[in-house]
Amino acid sequence: MDFFDFHHHKENKELGIYNLDYGKTPPQHLYSIGIHPQDIQEENIENQFNWLNSNITENCFAIGECGLDGLIEVDQKTQGDVFKKQIELSNELKKPLIIHCVRKFYEVISFKKYAHQAMIIHGFNKKQSIADDLLKNNFYLSFGKPVLYNLSLQNILKTIPLDKIFLETDNEDFNIEELYLKVSELKEISLENLNKQIVENLETIQNG
Repeated sequence: MDFFDFHHHKENKELGIYNLDYGKTPPQHLYSIGIHPQDIQEENIENQFNWLNSNITENCFAIGECGLDGLIEVDQKTQGDVFKKQIELSNELKKPLIIHCVRKFYEVISFKKYAHQAMIIHGFNKKQSIADDLLKNNFYLSFGKPVLYNLSLQNILKTIPLDKIFLETDNEDFNIEELYLKVSELKEISLENLNKQIVENLETIQNG
């Protein structure tokens, strides 16, 4: 059985969504492209968007990573402007958004009103109340390696509806099958049914 990796940084891995780093060239398989908050160059934003727009091919599945980060020096207003512009691009292209968020979850929720496409928080690893608020606002949550050992996160995952879940390796080096096995155990469903549900979720977000 093959397992889809919703968000990864391995250029030669084909089954999943490869996160294209800023300035790089798109691969021949599925990828996401965006301006990560940490990559924002405040004097060069126009050129950054030129790069983004000129590297959207038929293999582009999503816009992102994009979002808000409360731990970096980039001005928060600038981050918000760049994020909103990428939301507008996702609306125009009818592509979902892969969201990077650090300590800015309620601000990200406030941007949801601009989005016509699905918004997926990648690498979710926060508390139950944040998960609940995101779900109330129709976000999807993508989970990574911490699920294998973080008991609190495992308990949260048990409460998340199956039709709102994705699984990813991000930049961790491990076999994603381990994560699928753990989640199938936590959700008390077969590996096959979990895999089928993830594929259905992908089709849902792809079709808007």
